[in-house]
Amino acid sequence: MKNTDTSQGCTNLKLRQLTRMVTRHYDHYVATCGLKNTQYALLSYAVSLEPVRPVDLARHMQMDASTLTRNMQPLVAQGWLTICAGNDARSRRIEVTTAGREKQAQAQRVWQEAQLTIVAQLGAERVAALHQLLEECIDCLDNGGEDASEPPHQCP
Repeated sequence: MKNTDTSQGCTNLKLRQLTRMVTRHYDHYVATCGLKNTQYALLSYAVSLEPVRPVDLARHMQMDASTLTRNMQPLVAQGWLTICAGNDARSRRIEVTTAGREKQAQAQRVWQEAQLTIVAQLGAERVAALHQLLEECIDCLDNGGEDASEPPHQCP
């Protein structure tokens, strides 16, 4: 029997629409510092975790290693990040330069403006509820690194 209940629509589509709108909002602010939102996030994670191995940074950011490497290239080229030798010949670590720390601090100030603006537009209660709902959904969908082909566990 065909399911004809479309009253809730496609969750993926709704989330992607919201994500694009929110990303545009933050990108507008962070671009004034010469960064993309993804670059600001990467730089901020690197600052907070430094020194960090690329594999650990990728895990914290919920991205694969090849995407991390690609996203780091402009930050390395600008002199904001350096990739150094790790504890052994096969490992590497990421460090933030002084210029990178300054860029991250500059971008954090405009990111805070973007955050205040979006909270003003949506309302603090709605933002808090959205954050809580998103965290709950992330917890329900997180399969703990299990094979993605396996069905995820069910949340109550």
